[in-house]
Amino acid sequence: MAKSLTSAQRRTYRTRNKIRRVNIDRVSNRETRPRLSVHRTGKQIYAQVIDDIKGVTLAAASTVEADLKEKLKSGATVDAASAVGKAIAERAKKAGVEKVVFDRGRFVYHGRIKAVAEGAREGGLDF
Repeated sequence: MAKSLTSAQRRTYRTRNKIRRVNIDRVSNRETRPRLSVHRTGKQIYAQVIDDIKGVTLAAASTVEADLKEKLKSGATVDAASAVGKAIAERAKKAGVEKVVFDRGRFVYHGRIKAVAEGAREGGLDF
């Protein structure tokens, strides 16, 4: 009997598959850019740049980290999300990544998720 998926899992897989279809190089049939994956909880926000070909995380940032935590009043605000976006852009550029694909996961592109994307764009990432 097949395992049934939750609605959140279906949304995640649907988003990931769309990203993979867009990100495929037509000649070599391989993914071309790493993805900027964002996860949101009620109290924190996390972002990481992932190279799916090698299966490694190239850069990561979150509101749990000490340097961001001391600057922010709370990890659950749009300002905190924007700061995480700028931090992930800075760290990705240090790792040699200029272009990424934005992976919002199961979350709607609104509020804190949108703030991470805009912060990353301000920091210099192209997507």
